[in-house]
Amino acid sequence: MILLVVLVLKRKGNLMKKSITRDELYLIKVLELAIKLGDYFEEVDRYAVGQSMGQNNKSVDNIVRMLAQTNFVKKGDGDNIFLTPQGLKYVETLKETS
Repeated sequence: MILLVVLVLKRKGNLMKKSITRDELYLIKVLELAIKLGDYFEEVDRYAVGQSMGQNNKSVDNIVRMLAQTNFVKKGDGDNIFLTPQGLKYVETLKETS
């Protein structure tokens, strides 16, 4: 009986796992590219990040606008953006829960 309860709880845990949204995936990609460039808060080309996810420029603009409004990214020079400390903390939380 105990084994059955454990199996049911494990299955429920898997079903309740939160899937990552495209905005969250975008933040993860920003961090990965920034790290490749040398620093968590390095400026990255927002369209290059979107292209790596298969997003068009209009979608990227919408994603970046929302992420900037929530203070997860800031706009840099030209088409560049960078993570804020709050954005970095959120990405780390995402990576822990996935």
